[in-house]
Amino acid sequence: MNCKERLEKYLQDNGVSFQTMLHPTAYTAQEVAAAQHIPGKQVAKVVMAKVDDRMVMLVLPAPSRIDFDKLKGLLGVKDVRLAKEEEFGDIFPDCNLGAMPPFGNLYDIPVYVDTSLTEDLEIVFQAGTHRDTMKIRYADYARLVNPKIGRFALHP
Repeated sequence: MNCKERLEKYLQDNGVSFQTMLHPTAYTAQEVAAAQHIPGKQVAKVVMAKVDDRMVMLVLPAPSRIDFDKLKGLLGVKDVRLAKEEEFGDIFPDCNLGAMPPFGNLYDIPVYVDTSLTEDLEIVFQAGTHRDTMKIRYADYARLVNPKIGRFALHP
């Protein structure tokens, strides 16, 4: 089962309405927003980070960047860095590298969401490929993933 099929089954099993979309190949969250003709702040960008010696999933709006000082304070740690692709590629065997959905719970990875992403009713995210996206209500996402919420993003 590929990532998109896994997500569809998971959402259906949990009674979540969703919309699947197909777009031209896009490698960044901002490119996804442009391809889908939606505001970048509605696209949930996934960034993998190494926190001390463990992997975490950070989810923030497409145009935002990580404020590492805020993130360290939020997590109460001293060492945080972006993870290298070779460090997390095998965690997501059913996804194209860099197209992971923001469902770290399906991969036993803790998920942290920047507060700003909670402000829209719906979020759009990559569904395992650089061409597939899904849209769901943020409230459904929060219910299923139960992410930790905090301020760790810099906004343009």
